[in-house]
Amino acid sequence: MSKVKHAIILAGGKGERLRPFTNDRPKPMVEIHGKPILAYQLEQLKEAGIKKIVFACSYQREVLQKHVDSGKKYGIEAVFSIEETPLGRGGAIKQAMKMISKDAWDDVVIANGDNLWKLDFEALIKQHQFKKPLATVVVVPLRSPYGIVEFNKSGHIQGFREKPILPHWINAGIYVFSREIEPLLPVRGDHETETFPMLPSSRFDVFTSRNYWRAVDTVKDLTEAEKEVDEIFGKPQAA
Repeated sequence: MSKVKHAIILAGGKGERLRPFTNDRPKPMVEIHGKPILAYQLEQLKEAGIKKIVFACSYQREVLQKHVDSGKKYGIEAVFSIEETPLGRGGAIKQAMKMISKDAWDDVVIANGDNLWKLDFEALIKQHQFKKPLATVVVVPLRSPYGIVEFNKSGHIQGFREKPILPHWINAGIYVFSREIEPLLPVRGDHETETFPMLPSSRFDVFTSRNYWRAVDTVKDLTEAEKEVDEIFGKPQAA
């Protein structure tokens, strides 16, 4: 079982491209088959041995707080780090870290609360704890949003491929951070632009995952996710 017992979920997204679904709730609370996006994450984090989750929240936070409550129904302890003014993702993480006792953690899982994914947390955490970087970033293959036309040098079409996997990797918005990174996080700002460039390459790692991952940024993404979750997660019970 993992020694990492704490996670921080960034759950304050407005999801403006998902309106009207986000008119009355933060983006992680948008439902797929009657179940918030956030719930798919919480179930996996609990299974991975995470005991306490700090939710960094702001927009429509009351909806999130009412749903999660103490965290008991998900088998975790839930606390809420509230941004009264926008802090950016890096600032939100830094503030949320203060809600975890310094004696209680060396490493913490960080996740954007608005993506769908299945992840081998045991392997991720094992790698992080073995290599001991300041940060491990989960990366997933980049899938083309469009179909690809293949043709030869003579201009003759050889075939078509529908949204193939490309030879590139993207940030999945899931991390494991060492406590040592906390002083490097901005009080206000984004960790990817203000903290990551300062990290030495020797202590800045990736964890490659080819498991399911989907950003849910638009109504089209939401529609496609509705078609995928039964196959990926099984038919869920409404949370």
